Amino acid sequence: MQDGAEIVRRVWRAAQLRRLPLWIAGALPWLVIRSAPGLIAWSAFCAWDWSVLRRRVAFGWSAWLDGAVPAMEDSSALLEHAATPVAQLQRRRILERIDASVSGPQLRRITRARITLGAPWLLASLAGAAAVWFSTATPQEVAAVAARVPAAVAAPAAPQLVVRSTPPGYTGVAPVVSAPRDLLVPEQTVMSWCLKEAAAAEETIEVSNGQVLKPGKECARWTATESVFWRWRGNRYTIKVTPDQPPEITITAPTQMVQELSETATSAPMALKVRDDYLVKRATLHMTLARGSGENIRFTDREMPIPASTDPKQRSWAKQWSLAELGMEPGDELYFFVRASDNAARPHTVQSPTYTLRLPAPPEQAEEESAAMPMLVKPQSLRSQRQIIIDTEQLVADMRATKMSEEVVRERSQKIANDQGALRRRYGQFLGEESSLFSDGDDDHDDHGGSEGGNQDILHQYGHAHDEAENATLYDEATKKVLRRALMAMWDAEKALRAITPKIALPPEHKALEAIKELQQADRIYLHKTAFVPPPIKEEKRMSGDMDGTASYRREQGGAEQRVPEDVAVLVQALSSDGPLPALWTRSAHDWVRTRLGDDDQRLSAQKSIQDVADGCIACRPVLRAWLRSAAGSGQVLLQARPTVETPFMRAWREGAKP
Repeated sequence: MQDGAEIVRRVWRAAQLRRLPLWIAGALPWLVIRSAPGLIAWSAFCAWDWSVLRRRVAFGWSAWLDGAVPAMEDSSALLEHAATPVAQLQRRRILERIDASVSGPQLRRITRARITLGAPWLLASLAGAAAVWFSTATPQEVAAVAARVPAAVAAPAAPQLVVRSTPPGYTGVAPVVSAPRDLLVPEQTVMSWCLKEAAAAEETIEVSNGQVLKPGKECARWTATESVFWRWRGNRYTIKVTPDQPPEITITAPTQMVQELSETATSAPMALKVRDDYLVKRATLHMTLARGSGENIRFTDREMPIPASTDPKQRSWAKQWSLAELGMEPGDELYFFVRASDNAARPHTVQSPTYTLRLPAPPEQAEEESAAMPMLVKPQSLRSQRQIIIDTEQLVADMRATKMSEEVVRERSQKIANDQGALRRRYGQFLGEESSLFSDGDDDHDDHGGSEGGNQDILHQYGHAHDEAENATLYDEATKKVLRRALMAMWDAEKALRAITPKIALPPEHKALEAIKELQQADRIYLHKTAFVPPPIKEEKRMSGDMDGTASYRREQGGAEQRVPEDVAVLVQALSSDGPLPALWTRSAHDWVRTRLGDDDQRLSAQKSIQDVADGCIACRPVLRAWLRSAAGSGQVLLQARPTVETPFMRAWREGAKP
């Protein structure tokens, strides 16, 4: 590993040479004013800066070499540690070319790109020395020095730039006028750059998105839609844009998405909070009361505004409703949600998840016996198919909107499955079905055995009558088909709910509801039955060899889509060398970075690299190349194929067979 240690020492030596002018220049002011405490303080700073630089080189030298020297093949770390035989082989390959790839001038260029001169520290040392000298010098010495200062230094040398930010009126944020500096502004803020002296018409402002603004006689303006930085006279300033967030709704009571009220309950609590970053313009409570049994359910909608509070950014509301105010009776369900919107130019409207309040029916309510269709005689305690769909949709929405535990999801899915099974057994009675794979105990049959020695009904004792004579003649065959379709859909929904997959249960639940509605209108059922009639054969086309409109079953794998545009791919290839770049490459790079990098910090860093490369920084090319490649993301595996026509003649031609 001696060669690996040697390259580390070379990088460390280049880094020290890069920082040495700062350490020497910072000590000169203290030597001039002959201040021993200042010189000791600067020496302590130099020791601290040396240790920080040492750590940076120790942790980052391999990444520096990999990013600046393509010949290293991203394997610089193997020079210091190669554990496997393959790594040692790669290390030997790199050592063979290291002298030709990493020269002294190239190391100095790498350190210049990674390590700054430390001008702010030097200015701080000069300012500190000047402050100490002015505080200790006599007035005569100060006057003598001031007299020697040229008059041109005191005169203003350049026009001053004024930056003004005007946020949208609905935010309530006051405009800010300041000198060039970093700013945090709301979205859609109008930025203005104005020069105090209009004579400097050649002054330009470069925005990181590629725009060039000229604050000449009139102020330059730009609307802040994304975070950018801008450059003026070599200095960069960042404008961070804060997006307008939609309102946030929090329901604090009830605490559960589906709240079962007790039979003796007389009231139900509701509490909520709506918050926005600027102003809550409107907030309403929407309630829907469901009443009825079977498929004959009535819904009553009600809307109530949430009153405003002293703080315009939030609205808090709580109320203990009495059941009489809500209009709830035993067996009813109340669904409610909150909808809110803010005061943006294009208002953001959000809606909370739907909460359910259930008031159970009294247990002593008996089931009405009748020979009519089951949807007309279903007991109050039996859930309807529409209610099952509502519960399932609510469960799916809650699983998306909130982080529910597996136990809660399993409990609610099993409960809906029990309701679906009970409804299925209720309808199945009219086809003679009496058993269930998921029996809860209420499907067990009484022992039909007779007395010992008496006549025994073997069929009813050990079997099930699945098509009783009364049921067989009660409905016509068309009605039975619709009923069987409903039962099969209920079976599929129940199995999906038992498997804790409520989203898969929704399609069969809707199919069952459609079949039930069709049963309610059985007199309108019309089944058009027809046999398949193939199209006639065109005799004039037979044996003609015409392949138009035909295709074989041979399929070939489809090619991957081009993830990187051609102009970007050419730019990435050109950045790997020191040669000229393609024409209009900055536009391609800006468009690619803007569309593919969503994070503000990453996009700003990539745009900074674009500006540096445009300024002629050769060492910045690998950085920009890395950003462009990272914006491409990872490829996708395409598993589709496209059909191709292959005739026997073409197959023989491809295989080289002779006719």
